[in-house]
Amino acid sequence: MGELTDKIKGNVNEAIGKVKQQSDNPDKRDEGAGQEIKGKGQQFIGKVKGALGDDI
Repeated sequence: MGELTDKIKGNVNEAIGKVKQQSDNPDKRDEGAGQEIKGKGQQFIGKVKGALGDDI
Protein backbone atom coordinates (compact mmCIF):
# COMPACT_ATOMS: atom_id res chain seq x y z
CA MET A 1 0.00 0.00 0.00
CA GLY A 2 1.13 3.48 -0.71
CA GLU A 3 1.26 6.55 1.43
CA LEU A 4 -2.02 7.99 0.18
CA THR A 5 -3.89 4.69 0.61
CA ASP A 6 -2.76 4.38 4.24
CA LYS A 7 -3.75 7.96 5.00
CA ILE A 8 -7.20 7.52 3.45
CA LYS A 9 -7.86 4.25 5.29
CA GLY A 10 -6.67 5.90 8.48
CA ASN A 11 -9.03 8.84 8.06
CA VAL A 12 -11.97 6.52 7.34
CA ASN A 13 -11.28 4.30 10.35
CA GLU A 14 -10.82 7.31 12.62
CA ALA A 15 -14.11 8.86 11.46
CA ILE A 16 -16.08 5.62 11.83
CA GLY A 17 -14.53 5.08 15.25
CA LYS A 18 -15.63 8.53 16.40
CA VAL A 19 -19.20 7.87 15.23
CA LYS A 20 -19.30 4.50 17.03
CA GLN A 21 -18.15 6.18 20.25
CA GLN A 22 -21.38 8.21 20.25
CA SER A 23 -23.44 5.02 20.63
CA ASP A 24 -25.39 4.14 23.75
CA ASN A 25 -24.03 0.60 23.55
CA PRO A 26 -20.83 0.28 25.64
CA ASP A 27 -19.47 -2.45 23.34
CA LYS A 28 -19.84 -0.17 20.32
CA ARG A 29 -18.12 2.67 22.20
CA ASP A 30 -15.16 0.41 22.98
CA GLU A 31 -15.06 -0.85 19.41
CA GLY A 32 -15.12 2.74 18.19
CA ALA A 33 -12.24 3.74 20.43
CA GLY A 34 -10.16 0.86 19.08
CA GLN A 35 -11.05 1.71 15.51
CA GLU A 36 -10.07 5.35 16.04
CA ILE A 37 -6.68 4.27 17.41
CA LYS A 38 -6.24 1.94 14.42
CA GLY A 39 -6.97 4.85 12.09
CA LYS A 40 -4.40 7.06 13.79
CA GLY A 41 -1.85 4.28 13.40
CA GLN A 42 -2.62 3.92 9.71
CA GLN A 43 -2.21 7.65 9.22
CA PHE A 44 1.14 7.52 11.00
CA ILE A 45 2.30 4.68 8.74
CA GLY A 46 1.26 6.76 5.73
CA LYS A 47 3.31 9.70 7.00
CA VAL A 48 6.35 7.48 7.55
CA LYS A 49 6.01 6.03 4.05
CA GLY A 50 5.77 9.56 2.70
CA ALA A 51 8.94 10.58 4.47
CA LEU A 52 10.92 7.46 3.55
CA GLY A 53 9.36 6.65 0.21
CA ASP A 54 7.10 3.75 -0.73
CA ASP A 55 10.08 1.39 -1.06
CA ILE A 56 10.02 0.36 2.60
